[in-house]
Amino acid sequence: MTVIDLNSDVGESFGNWRMGDDAAVFESVSSANVACGFHAGDPSTIAQTCRDAVTAGVTIGAHPAYRDLAGFGRRFLDCSYTELFDDVLYQLGALQAMARAAGSDIRYVKPHGALYNTIVRHEVHAKAVIDAVRTFDKDLPVLLLPGAVALDIAADAGLRGVTEAFADRNYNPDGTLVSRREANAVIHDPDQVTANMVRLATQGTITAVDGTEIPMSAESICVHGDTPGAVAMARAVRAGLESAGVTIQSFV
Repeated sequence: MTVIDLNSDVGESFGNWRMGDDAAVFESVSSANVACGFHAGDPSTIAQTCRDAVTAGVTIGAHPAYRDLAGFGRRFLDCSYTELFDDVLYQLGALQAMARAAGSDIRYVKPHGALYNTIVRHEVHAKAVIDAVRTFDKDLPVLLLPGAVALDIAADAGLRGVTEAFADRNYNPDGTLVSRREANAVIHDPDQVTANMVRLATQGTITAVDGTEIPMSAESICVHGDTPGAVAMARAVRAGLESAGVTIQSFV
């Protein structure tokens, strides 16, 4: 029986600025990547997101980012190892306080946006992230892109690396994500997204933007909570996977 996790980036509203419908997304996913305040999310939003996740039985993960509220964490910051280490550790501590108040704990870590993509290749920033996670809790898995240098660093540090695929994003032939600067970075058709993820879960391949078939092993699938139509897309992906005999279950 094939088992896979469905995760979503949540808790990204800020003050009067509303982003996504997290409670509705929780009806379909098994894991929640909760913003930690550096790219999005204010304390009350983060706390409510944790409470909603606990009520829905969804696993809470930390979603730390570069310190970039204005850019939603989607811009590279040329910070030092120490600065990034401290920033990630700070974010983990903040979210853990909210998760515990809601009756749960952080169960894994998934970096956000530019930080996630940077540590596919950037060894210094990858080591800063992994070292911060290990310092916080050496038993926390890290959710990363297949082929990322951060996966190797995590393995060397004794951390479990978990690979994921993105339901609503297009891929380059080398397995990296098409930049959000490109018009075709995001897939909006729920039927296409669902078919892609069923093929990933059952056949272990994903189709790149140029038609290349990429072998890919993933334990988790991400449906972005801020993508227009995210709630319907998450429902469609879950229904499609379950119809194909795939069980949706957290990887922790």
